[in-house]
Amino acid sequence: MKLQYIFDKAFADERISHEEALRLWHEAPLYLLAEQADTLRAEKVRDREVVTWQIDRNINTTNVCVSGCRFCNFHCKPHQTDKHFITSMEEYIRKTEEMFALGGDQLLLQGGMHPALGIEYYEELFRALKEHFPTLRLNALGAPEVAHIAKISKITTREVLVRLRTAGLSSLPGAGAEILVDRVRKIISPAKPSAEEWLRVMHEAHEMNIPTTATMMYGHIETIEERIEHLLRLRDLQAECPEGNYGFTAFIPWIFRSEGTQLEKMGYSTHFSPIEYLRLIAVARLVLNNIRNIQASWLTVGKQTAQMALHCGANDMGSIMIEENVVSSAGANNRFDQEGICRAIREAGFTPRLRNQLYEYRD
Repeated sequence: MKLQYIFDKAFADERISHEEALRLWHEAPLYLLAEQADTLRAEKVRDREVVTWQIDRNINTTNVCVSGCRFCNFHCKPHQTDKHFITSMEEYIRKTEEMFALGGDQLLLQGGMHPALGIEYYEELFRALKEHFPTLRLNALGAPEVAHIAKISKITTREVLVRLRTAGLSSLPGAGAEILVDRVRKIISPAKPSAEEWLRVMHEAHEMNIPTTATMMYGHIETIEERIEHLLRLRDLQAECPEGNYGFTAFIPWIFRSEGTQLEKMGYSTHFSPIEYLRLIAVARLVLNNIRNIQASWLTVGKQTAQMALHCGANDMGSIMIEENVVSSAGANNRFDQEGICRAIREAGFTPRLRNQLYEYRD
């Protein structure tokens, strides 16, 4: 089997197999992968010369969490009462006003799997936020949090999604995907829902036409084969999305940051390779034939690598992230403001365009 045969399948919008994706990873020179992925990107996206970006703010609802993730320094256990917080409405209002003043239109609400915060809490929170800010978009929670809320509220995950959408939910972020292989999940996030549960919640969201994103946190204990399995599971789930519904609007991979985490104490440290990241972006573009947008995670890989990713299949630079706490607490210290992210896009040879969560231009 020649590599060109696999590239031809990608351009014909045919599904690449696990074996074929592995061949791309192990055998294709990076320059060739990048060239093919960049050409395919130009065919898939709206304007080939444009790179999109966003303004939103990540507010953590709480740091109390029972998931036991070994890559997270941000959370605290329910018994650690001296470290607890639940964000107050006064804080939400202040931070949201700041976000609107900077041109943002969306809150990314995420937090811990708090054992006492059920569906009623989030319904009241979403309604209150929408009452204060009617045009606010809520990109909130994630599949693990939805599953957790369902469990402690003794309702189905579908009912959670219905009630959250009624209360003001706009879209569901891809949080908690990590690697969609249970061998990995049992080690790095032992109390989080299984890969099948994550996929099921996302499928329910797709059936309800709630826009979602797909993520990957790589570079810890997973194998290359498991990375490929993760990509294929995302692609196959997207294929089940009802025609005309949003499904996954984007794929967003980022490198595991280990500083101070339990995984680091277990011997798994960050070994960031720009070449490996660019290979992942390119392979993702070729494999994910039905997910249009691929984001360069500047927060975890830095400006220069993110710029190179724009020539390896990525077409989006994500958000300036007015606030971000979880990844930053494990050693990701890159920062962008509006001027900086636009300059970085132009330096890479593209035209920056501000977007919303649905990848519609805002300017």
